[in-house]
Amino acid sequence: MIESCDAGSLPFVGDFQKFLEGASNYGRVVNDSTEFFEKKLMEGFLDKIAAGIDVPNYPQYRDMNQMFFDMIEGIGKVNGGYIETAPLTLKEGKGTIPEALAIKNRSQEIYEKLGKPFQLRICVTGPYTMSSFFAYKDKGTYTRLGNVLTQIIEANIFNSKYGSVRLASVDEPVFGFVDDPLLDRGSEGRENLLKAWESMTEKIKAKGTQACLHLHNTSDELFWETKALKIVESHVGNSFYQSKRTKERLESTDKFLKASITVTDFDQLIRNNIIATPKQKLTEIGINEKIAETWKTLNKKQIDPTTFIESAQLMKERLTQIIENFGENRVPYAGPECGLRGFPTYESALECLRRVSKTVKSS
Repeated sequence: MIESCDAGSLPFVGDFQKFLEGASNYGRVVNDSTEFFEKKLMEGFLDKIAAGIDVPNYPQYRDMNQMFFDMIEGIGKVNGGYIETAPLTLKEGKGTIPEALAIKNRSQEIYEKLGKPFQLRICVTGPYTMSSFFAYKDKGTYTRLGNVLTQIIEANIFNSKYGSVRLASVDEPVFGFVDDPLLDRGSEGRENLLKAWESMTEKIKAKGTQACLHLHNTSDELFWETKALKIVESHVGNSFYQSKRTKERLESTDKFLKASITVTDFDQLIRNNIIATPKQKLTEIGINEKIAETWKTLNKKQIDPTTFIESAQLMKERLTQIIENFGENRVPYAGPECGLRGFPTYESALECLRRVSKTVKSS
């Protein structure tokens, strides 16, 4: 049976600076900001469950890259980029992801609200994506980042009678988009990245959790060589979800798919709506102007953002096609292609999750 999951982020409503302050101090002190942080996290997590998501990711309101850089000692900033200033280690008291810790701390309460144990997805920025922010990197950068990220994974997977981490995702949205000489075939850099992924996914597997790799581009097939990796996900429209090559590799490597069944780039959703409008023929410049105009009306709350969200019927068609292509036994999960932080409102993001849940439950 296919289950729904999501990729994490949601629009934030409220005092964001207070939330960031609470996240920075959560688990070390108890004060007004840490209590506010925990309250907002719980609200988001319970709202995802109420929307029908079977394996919700912790609500991710913070910048995903920055939140992991903040956990690592030995990184400095220069000219807008990061550099290694000392051996990379976890900062003291910073090994746990505050969002995951908040859910763990309130796990009994969540269990009592649901009447059953909950399942959680966590996500960690991958070593390749983190390295892309470095002003300078070498073939050993992936190894050094991978070692620290593996420690973070180990510290944040939990399993109790109240709830557990079902999925742990290594997020590599930057991978595959540029011609990177460090990833040339046969190079030491390429081998080091593979070993870093192996270290992270093996730790996930050892903790009794399923390892997922979140990709925006699948043109570089290095990920297939990651033995402990079980779940692969990418974006709607990626030929990865139609390719016979994907079917062959899933079977030969015994891996599985999370079916991405709805677009989450809100600009793209607006664009699709404009293009689908009868008798409206616009140039690319005209389409972009129309997108900008639409955002102005959205920000003024003069238009309902849910009108741009894809229908459950369209989601159903995509899921049905993926199942037909690969077989239901190779598709254990389905959900949005990425996070929903770019949605105009919190409520519209939840409506997207409701439609996803409805689609999956009817499959």
